[in-house]
Amino acid sequence: MVSRVPEEVGGYVLAGGQSSRMGRNKALLELAGKPLIRHAVKKLRRICIDVRVLSDNVELAEYAPIVPDIHHGCGPMSGMEAGLLHSIFEWNLFLAVDMPFLPTAFISSWLRVWLREEKRERGGARVRMFTVDGQSQPGFCLLHRDVAPFLTAALEQGNYKLLPTLEAAGRALSLKQGLLPGVGCWNVPVTGFRSTRGKGQGEEWRYTTEAQQAAKHLWFANLNTPEEFAEAERFVDALDT
Repeated sequence: MVSRVPEEVGGYVLAGGQSSRMGRNKALLELAGKPLIRHAVKKLRRICIDVRVLSDNVELAEYAPIVPDIHHGCGPMSGMEAGLLHSIFEWNLFLAVDMPFLPTAFISSWLRVWLREEKRERGGARVRMFTVDGQSQPGFCLLHRDVAPFLTAALEQGNYKLLPTLEAAGRALSLKQGLLPGVGCWNVPVTGFRSTRGKGQGEEWRYTTEAQQAAKHLWFANLNTPEEFAEAERFVDALDT
């Protein structure tokens, strides 16, 4: 049986949003009979050595320990800041609570690639994420804890624009390491991914299914509205949690 020890990486579920377009707390909305927060925590616990929920909502402590915001009401950047300042790990994986269809196999595979590249390069990008259809997707990203001061500075200046802040952090940290500015932010388009190797040799989540491939358009989708949630319910067989 295939068995891997979780990586020494902090896992953080971003669950501090206001859910204004949904009309109720998204983290507790049930999909396939389970709240979104349970789906997200379960994914990260498979691959990260320690998992926390970034939120001020004490109800979510039932699913994993809570890390509250330091700068309240400032969007996902404040959650990431709290996570990086809390973490004892160099690297930290962030997953938005409203992205239930991103396969654990995809997350696990890319985390291993990123960490292997880091060891080989002995430095490099401190911000790692993807673009989908030309749009950056920070809802699933790997950040080095060196990024924390840049988030804090932006929040204290009233700048809540996450992507420009992450990109600026990547450039600054590249220069600090003596690298080219573009090296610090690893942000590339998602390419084809189909993990079926080892099927039947361990937990099923370690490979993608036909249902997950059919729902690939939802992998990076955020469920923000009742309409989007209703559409998602048509693809519950693609969940691996």
